[in-house]
Amino acid sequence: MLPPKSPTLNGAVERAQRTHTEEFYEVYECHWTVSTLNQELIEWERIYNTVRPHQSLNYLTPLHYLQRNGIVPTNHPSLSHM
Repeated sequence: MLPPKSPTLNGAVERAQRTHTEEFYEVYECHWTVSTLNQELIEWERIYNTVRPHQSLNYLTPLHYLQRNGIVPTNHPSLSHM
């Protein structure tokens, strides 16, 4: 187990947590019930993976990055909900 706030040990996870905190938890007004929060998180994940460009992916969304590199076809069935 890594100690909290140890970017030199696990920088990718620390950066992802920072992004989620700054772009979801501090922005969205959540009702903080489990069911409501889960629904809002599902929508945030969709936006994060299909709409929001990522600097580390040369400003592509994760979905576009995977499609461009032939990892996920553009008509893959698992993408129908996105």
